[in-house]
Amino acid sequence: MSAYFTELSKALKAAEIFRPCLVLDRDRLDGNIALVKGRLAPGLAVRLVDKSLPCVPLLSHIARALETSRFMTFHPPVTQAVLDAFPEGDLLYGKPMPLGAAKAALTRGGAGWWSRVCWLIDTPERLAEFGALAAALDTELRFAFEIDVGLHRGGFSSPAGIRALSIPKGLRCEGVMAYEAHAPEIPGLFGGAARALKQASAKAAEFVSVLDPDQRRIRNIGGSKTALLHGGGVANEVSIGSAFVLPKDFDTPGLDGFQPAAFIATPILKAVDPVLPGPATISGTLRALGLFPRKGCYLYGGKWMAEPVFPEGMKPNGLIGLSSNQQFMGLPAGADVKPGDYAFLRPTQSEAVLQHFGSIAVFSAGRIVEFWPALPMG
Repeated sequence: MSAYFTELSKALKAAEIFRPCLVLDRDRLDGNIALVKGRLAPGLAVRLVDKSLPCVPLLSHIARALETSRFMTFHPPVTQAVLDAFPEGDLLYGKPMPLGAAKAALTRGGAGWWSRVCWLIDTPERLAEFGALAAALDTELRFAFEIDVGLHRGGFSSPAGIRALSIPKGLRCEGVMAYEAHAPEIPGLFGGAARALKQASAKAAEFVSVLDPDQRRIRNIGGSKTALLHGGGVANEVSIGSAFVLPKDFDTPGLDGFQPAAFIATPILKAVDPVLPGPATISGTLRALGLFPRKGCYLYGGKWMAEPVFPEGMKPNGLIGLSSNQQFMGLPAGADVKPGDYAFLRPTQSEAVLQHFGSIAVFSAGRIVEFWPALPMG
């Protein structure tokens, strides 16, 4: 691990990057893409999750490799950027939008909002609202049903609930969206992930069975942690985003062999023998008790959704706390660290974190080869 981050440090210095930045290892990214291609069950397409990959060049790189034009979207400003960047893109909302947000997007955005966006409907009330919106705008709107297959985060809980609906004129049902993020967390005592995924797939099939044949174009299930564990069920597509860069929260059995491809890199501003405010004896006593480090450093920035990975043994200290300006990090007594060195942290998630730095430094074959602009928060 030390050799890898030493190589990254050399590349950052050569590129004259002396500020906090997000580094994307394109070679590792390509390795993760290859694993998705190799493990994806036959008959399943990939729908790329834009909130987890909020960067048009990143989305384009993966979309080309997987030959997909399907995207799952979550936030209108990002939706607009994806519509603009991918003229053939088909977008499915991954969460229901407030009616006002949908109306604003449809009336202020381009034509893609009308023909290429599929809205998510989770209740009879929202179905009626969107039906009224379609009538008011004198248009047809596409939608998919959000269905609950065990996560219990919302959506229709039974196929009977959908069968009983009367779909308003102006709305066209495209299918269903199921999410089973709970599956990897189910303990073995209750059947574990395999049983939970099997149950989720069977439940999704029950929902699909109550739809007419022309209402089943989208049969979406899964997320990064579970998508590659599906196969042979009713689904015709799976959603994947974070798996391609593998943030810390996605270290799960379903992604064995994937490599972290995104890191926060930041210069070390100060290397110190840390002392707490107040009498020096306090620091000495806490060191003796193992509660305060003998060595430490201050980073350029901090308080990110990320965990330290290099220098080895670097960690925050609760007695000093976190800072978004100069974060203190404790170090092992034998650490050889000096100002100007780089510290590296691994994001715990990719959504929002990839957008934090404005642009992404792309690392490949030992060099920073280009910069990819991240999408704004909006």
